[in-house]
Amino acid sequence: MSFLKDALSIFKKSELLFLERYKESDEVYTFVFEKPKDLTWKAGQHGLFTITHKKIKDSIRPFTVASAPTENNLKITMRISDAPSEFKKAMLELEKGMKVSMSGPVGSFYLKDNSPTLLIAGGIGITPFRAMVKQLEAEGNGAEKQIQLLYMDSKKSYVYKDEFDEIANNMSIRVTYLDSRDDLHHEIDKFHTSFKNNGKYFIAGSKSMVDSITTHLKNNNISKGNIKKDTFRGY
Repeated sequence: MSFLKDALSIFKKSELLFLERYKESDEVYTFVFEKPKDLTWKAGQHGLFTITHKKIKDSIRPFTVASAPTENNLKITMRISDAPSEFKKAMLELEKGMKVSMSGPVGSFYLKDNSPTLLIAGGIGITPFRAMVKQLEAEGNGAEKQIQLLYMDSKKSYVYKDEFDEIANNMSIRVTYLDSRDDLHHEIDKFHTSFKNNGKYFIAGSKSMVDSITTHLKNNNISKGNIKKDTFRGY
């Protein structure tokens, strides 16, 4: 059913008016667009974004929508190195009033019930969790859902940290910042000890990180159905 929904959603196209961009850290940028009135999504989903202001070879890239559907704009956040791809160069060339196209939203990486939930982010994989946490804040039901966020970043840049800290102060969502895989595994094991297969595990980050954490969970007898994965390739 999810595949069918994605197949249909991918044909929905929206033109997004560019408003601004700003740096989150040395190599991480957030791009802000006006939200079309008829566009909505589930917090954690992604869209296929197309460069339209210039011709480039690979003009389409998937990005998670980093904003919650309850927010007034649409944000995407990406890492841009000193040698960016053509797509990311084109993103940096956007000026206020220009447009990009978005197909979707698609994907099943979003909260579906009130199960105790562990959100596990690596690096730029934090983007879907910003959307989820902001949505929980807007709905005011974070306490009911027993949410814990583990955010691992070996560079300790921790994108959105100020926002997460503010939300954590006002809600029962617990946010833990980590910079090593060993510490991450230790925190995962603590959650697993408490909830085992009664909990849900959402993982977003590089392919190696997602694969490693998935294997770790399966080795601890967490069922495949309780593990949701969002792999960020090419970052």
